[in-house]
Amino acid sequence: MGTLRSMEREFPIIDDNFQRFCASHGIFSLEDFLVHDLSKLASFAEMDAASVSLKQGIAQVMSIIDGLHQPWLNGIELLDDAKLNKHFLATGCEGIDQILRGGLRMGQLTELVGPSSSGKTQVCLCAASHVAEYSGTTMFFDTGNSFSPERIERIINRRSKSQFQADQRRLVRVMSSISSRSVFDLFELFDMLGHLENTLKNQVKDEGSNLRLIVIDSISSLLAPILGGIDANGWSLMQSAGFLLKRLADEHNLSVLVTNHTVGGEGGLPKPALGESWKSIPHVRLLLSPDYGNDMYNVSILKHTSVAMGSSAKFVIHR
Repeated sequence: MGTLRSMEREFPIIDDNFQRFCASHGIFSLEDFLVHDLSKLASFAEMDAASVSLKQGIAQVMSIIDGLHQPWLNGIELLDDAKLNKHFLATGCEGIDQILRGGLRMGQLTELVGPSSSGKTQVCLCAASHVAEYSGTTMFFDTGNSFSPERIERIINRRSKSQFQADQRRLVRVMSSISSRSVFDLFELFDMLGHLENTLKNQVKDEGSNLRLIVIDSISSLLAPILGGIDANGWSLMQSAGFLLKRLADEHNLSVLVTNHTVGGEGGLPKPALGESWKSIPHVRLLLSPDYGNDMYNVSILKHTSVAMGSSAKFVIHR
């Protein structure tokens, strides 16, 4: 579910006036509507000078919420979906693929957690290039100018064992399958993901989509500035972002990969940022750390749907 602001372009009735009215009652997203007393909201709308358009806006939002309800699936249908659709996307980092039993699970959100220089961005670039070469297209949302086509080129060339001319064709093919977009504002991300969701829905109606991986490096750069204080709006927006990413992954059979930094925890030990509310969002949570002095890195599982927490492995990142 998204914010009201992100829906204005598709649903003009959710305009600035409607958004201001909702904001005055602490409503900024579809989730806020679900926990609000709609009878009271309708009463306030009735007393407003723009009551007709406000009531139409409320009806439109409720219609959107009704359309998001997923049908119930029985066990056989879920098993068939898992076998046919929920495959793994190899990242190209051997230790990570090994510990994840194949790579990033399609239909799930995976989070890479670690301090600065722990290899998060390099793993994202490796995964993006590997998926683009062997599985489909990749969208890379860059929140900190971390996307480097030169580094991807080195990754691709390092994997290549063929002749130079073939390498160039391969490089063009892989690089053409990776789209990157700089994004420095959470609402801009909502807008882009909303457009992507509409595009994917239209492609499903036609021939289907070849998009396999969405990368956001880093999600914490967008979410951390809106958190803190007594205002719950930031936490609501964070939940909305997480639910939107998980819905995209599940409904369109994608893998979503995000990065998160660490903060000081109990006893000075590092812990993932964004707090307990975000903890429930990722299906899989991996902690990365470097072996200082060489190209080896450590990965351990903080959360997984089928692998024991604490499982660890090593992998290599070539600079």
